Amino acid sequence: MATFVKVVGSGSLSAAARDLGVSPAMVSRTLASLEARLGARLIQRTTRRLHLTDEGAAYHEACVRILGEVDEADAAASAGRGVPQGTLRVALPASFGHRQIAPLVPRFAARYPRVRLALHLSDRAVNLIEEGYDLAIRIAELEDSSLAARKLAPNRRVICASPAYLARNGTPRTPEELVRHNCLVANWEHDFSMTWEFKDPQGRPGEVRVSGRYACDNWEVLREWAVAGLGVALKSTWDVREQLEDGALVALCPGYTFDTDVAIYAVYPHRRYLAAKTRAFIDFLAESFGPEPSWDLPLAHGGEAGVGAEPRSLKPRIKGRARRGPSDV
Repeated sequence: MATFVKVVGSGSLSAAARDLGVSPAMVSRTLASLEARLGARLIQRTTRRLHLTDEGAAYHEACVRILGEVDEADAAASAGRGVPQGTLRVALPASFGHRQIAPLVPRFAARYPRVRLALHLSDRAVNLIEEGYDLAIRIAELEDSSLAARKLAPNRRVICASPAYLARNGTPRTPEELVRHNCLVANWEHDFSMTWEFKDPQGRPGEVRVSGRYACDNWEVLREWAVAGLGVALKSTWDVREQLEDGALVALCPGYTFDTDVAIYAVYPHRRYLAAKTRAFIDFLAESFGPEPSWDLPLAHGGEAGVGAEPRSLKPRIKGRARRGPSDV
């Protein structure tokens, strides 16, 4: 099983042989013996490429899961049980990882010096099992039942714009007024527009279709455009806390809230034994964020949020969700 998984992961018999420290002939014989025992062809071999058969793809998924459970069972039964150690590979949304998790790493490193931590920052949704990640942080509605998950924090959002933009264009006080504003969107496939969902002050649900002249699939860029006065943005509070604090952005539409199941989750493969290093990192993040994340606490100085706004607070005035854009944040 281990040889088969290594062949699939490396893409060739020779590469797998190098990784395993054996000859290509040994890898070939092992793979042929496995197929003979199963009575099924797992890999179609050509002179240039290897292709998994349907049976091979299903068997590969099972092998990855089983080998992972074997490793975890070995770790649980070893003398080092409960001691976080080894390499931990974590996939993170780029902006959230850079702003909220990377600064925590020095404290994690001091607490767990035997863990080697590798962070992969990308807004692409990785396949944890096939790509060899121990853990992923996702900001989304979770739909994949093959993965286990632990909620780390809410993902509240706020409608915001710069004082300069509001001085030129006026201040929207309800979601319906946003249709007359240039909104910064993350989806340009359908006439630069998105649907933002909300609840009014009485808790009644609604939605508004917004549009604008500028779109980008990177949320850091949308934040910087909002600060530069290009338009109105829907931003996660973890991403714009600093800008709301210093007045570069102003929270809009007081009293309106966002209704969604999107949250910040730690996601990992369903396994009977969770490696100590993985559990340690998840517990560390949950402890660091706390019951109420720092980015959602009231602003330190109080005062007015800006033109026509209520006193500053990071409790969102309105939050909305794109219909599955290129990022979950």
